[in-house]
Amino acid sequence: MQRIRITALAVFAALALCLAPTAMAETMEVTIVIKDHKFEPAEVRVPAGEKIRLIVVNEDATPEEFESHDLNLEKIIGGGRKGTFVFGPLDAGTYKFFGEFNEDSAQGVVIAEE
Repeated sequence: MQRIRITALAVFAALALCLAPTAMAETMEVTIVIKDHKFEPAEVRVPAGEKIRLIVVNEDATPEEFESHDLNLEKIIGGGRKGTFVFGPLDAGTYKFFGEFNEDSAQGVVIAEE
């Protein structure tokens, strides 16, 4: 019985190692910076059909709430902090996001392209 468990664990570990690079390769990483209550860049282009890891870095001293109804995302990011979101895969299209605390200046879009 002990031998079966060890063999099963070895097979599982080998499969996990084989699949991990594939899963990581399918996630595109994008960084957006909040500075002076604006997003830089305000337009992000990503391939449709891929998983996205979005890192939002808040360089302002005050917090900002990153929000997107289109992407179903919402998180308060403190001043000098960062937040990470993983979403997708996305269909081709335009997905709006904004900073709820500075909605007049903090606007942007993610454009998923074929």
